[in-house]
Amino acid sequence: MATTKTAAVPMKVALVTAPGADFQIVDREIPTPDAGQVRIKVQACGVCHSDVFTKDGLWPGIQYPRVPGHEVVGIIDEVGVGVTGWTKGQRAGVGWHGGHDNICRACRLGDFRNCQNMKVPGISYDGGYQEYMVAPVEAVVAIPETLSDADAAPLLCAGVTTFDALRRSGAGPGDLVAVQGVGGVGHLGIQFANKFGYKVAAIGRGAENATLAKKLGASVYIDTNSSKPAETLQKLGGAKAILATATSARAMSELIDGLATNGKLIVIGASSDPIEVTPLQLIVGTKKIEGTAAGTPAAEEDTLNFAELTGVRPMIETYPLEKAGEAYERMMSGKAQFRVVLTM
Repeated sequence: MATTKTAAVPMKVALVTAPGADFQIVDREIPTPDAGQVRIKVQACGVCHSDVFTKDGLWPGIQYPRVPGHEVVGIIDEVGVGVTGWTKGQRAGVGWHGGHDNICRACRLGDFRNCQNMKVPGISYDGGYQEYMVAPVEAVVAIPETLSDADAAPLLCAGVTTFDALRRSGAGPGDLVAVQGVGGVGHLGIQFANKFGYKVAAIGRGAENATLAKKLGASVYIDTNSSKPAETLQKLGGAKAILATATSARAMSELIDGLATNGKLIVIGASSDPIEVTPLQLIVGTKKIEGTAAGTPAAEEDTLNFAELTGVRPMIETYPLEKAGEAYERMMSGKAQFRVVLTM
């Protein structure tokens, strides 16, 4: 992906040498960007659950050693030959969408998020668990000045996924929109839904989440331990959209009957189990189920700018790069409140 040159001071890198291996902190030479690339001096990098693809070798064809990280924020340190529109010293980042080929059918239709050869930082090439990284120029995102590095990082994956799904949901101001899950992704979805002008129903497990959900902007909190969420949503008139962020296909299946006429269940929580639904459930009321992934760099910039404007911010825990392994374990434990971010 990039060539290297001898550097007077090597950079620190947190990498994985094989599937399931522990993180190693090593020194590497600082990379030089090739034509069409930029080098970013990393200031912060989110630790996302999708980093498991790299850590455990779950992505087909991934090569090792590999540096994870696809929620990267920093400063452009050098630009490669042919790069225009970006300058040294400019704040910039890279999200899940790490590049596209511009030649496949999807790209020719302008559908870059579904590029048949899309690159992902930390999978296709080394990501942000390091002090410097290089990335294709088409993946680079401008970072608003008033967003801190650590706050901006999670918005490049969890943030854009919820933001873009909600704005494409078909719901309008005042409509009931439910967000399933009050966690690393859901807590951002609740905030965005509130700022979009929806009536927000947060769905979680346990009464202890109610106070936080309402603080984030939910009008209603539905505890799945004490009520059936679909029935509660119908008593409220039915949800125009339900954003399913928790990785439980069974829980998603139980929400379908909570949709309003022409309502849509939007799936962003990745699960390998099947969602169970009968044709009749979809036919009556013309209901839909739709999956969606993280957005393009343009959508990432929209997310960042909207967050800057409205005050949407992730709840984060920070760790130094040298404790990447500890940070990853904290994220995987499910006990973080709510996003984990490495800072350099």
